[in-house]
Amino acid sequence: MLEQYSLSMPKAVYSGKGALGKIREITEGKFKKAAVFTDKGVEQAGLLKAPLKQLQSAGLDTIVITDLPAEPSCDQAQEIIDGFCRTGADLIVAVGGGSVMDVAKLASIGADDSLTVRKLLENPMLGKKCVPTLMVPTTAGTGSEATMNSIVAVPEKQLKVGIVNPEMIPDFVILDGSLLKNLPKKIAASTGIDAMAHAVECFTSNKANPFSNLFAKEAAKLIFGNIEAACEDPEAEEAKTNMLIAAFYAGVAISSSGTTAVHALSYPLGGKYHIPHGVSNAMLLLPVMRFNQPACTKEFAELFDAVAGGSGKDLQLSQEEKADRLLERMEEMIRRLEIPSSLSAFGIGTEALEDLVTAGLDVKRLLNNNKKEISYEDARKLYLEIMN
Repeated sequence: MLEQYSLSMPKAVYSGKGALGKIREITEGKFKKAAVFTDKGVEQAGLLKAPLKQLQSAGLDTIVITDLPAEPSCDQAQEIIDGFCRTGADLIVAVGGGSVMDVAKLASIGADDSLTVRKLLENPMLGKKCVPTLMVPTTAGTGSEATMNSIVAVPEKQLKVGIVNPEMIPDFVILDGSLLKNLPKKIAASTGIDAMAHAVECFTSNKANPFSNLFAKEAAKLIFGNIEAACEDPEAEEAKTNMLIAAFYAGVAISSSGTTAVHALSYPLGGKYHIPHGVSNAMLLLPVMRFNQPACTKEFAELFDAVAGGSGKDLQLSQEEKADRLLERMEEMIRRLEIPSSLSAFGIGTEALEDLVTAGLDVKRLLNNNKKEISYEDARKLYLEIMN
């Protein structure tokens, strides 16, 4: 565990029933014009109506930016930011999933036209916040609303890369479960497992510390207790709100600790093959955690105690048995939520193996967090496991 550690969080977070109503309180009399970052899926689902109504009732002019692609490249993000710079907005509001929030955060530190996303890839710390941000997540998974991270694809590397800068931590966050009511099950499931990966990885990271462990453990408890209802029952608003809180907690854990080999090895799957981030993490989560188990038995046992309640016969289990039970429960959830488990579903076979291994091992920032070192042959076996 680290000897020194820190915790960074948004300035204010609002959650619970009707939390969207706080937008007016946050913005009225403080800002003049809001640029609302979203995507066409969110707009078509009608999820923009309530946030826009709140902003307009607060007296703000609004401009809506809807042409954000899923899993954007660094150049696509730059096009959006260039358009934003011409709006003259003094507030950025992101209504959407991780990609929407990631681009919005990049815009908040690139709004003075002095930087490009490619320059930030070379040196993320060049960015300074120019415009405050308000995040309204419409999925419960990425935790982008809590982090200093923005993920973009770099086409020539066929890889996703994280830009990390404390200036990108959002100023305001709204967590309202009503926005998840009609979220398709496959999106709710993959993003929810992404949040689970964040919690488990941060708890087992080489950078884990008392701050990150607090949030990672609470996130895990909420996810294990709510993910199935949140994905399967459109009316389960409490479970959906709990998943939003869990995703936020896991995002806080990321900012204090960091993800590990699951995310490192998933980045080439998104960067080259455009597999949704949550799906690629879900495919790799169990193989990587089983690989890590000898080095993480204690941590897995602690998480099992947290999510299982630590009572009755469970108290008599050894650490090894608890670790096994935790991974079995994770596998059961992934199977029940019907998330693809093999790369063959995306037409990816062994011909891609060597390129994936090379690209995955290049993500040193995250591999260095993994408690068990991953060699070239280890990575090869892990990718092979999800090809069958």
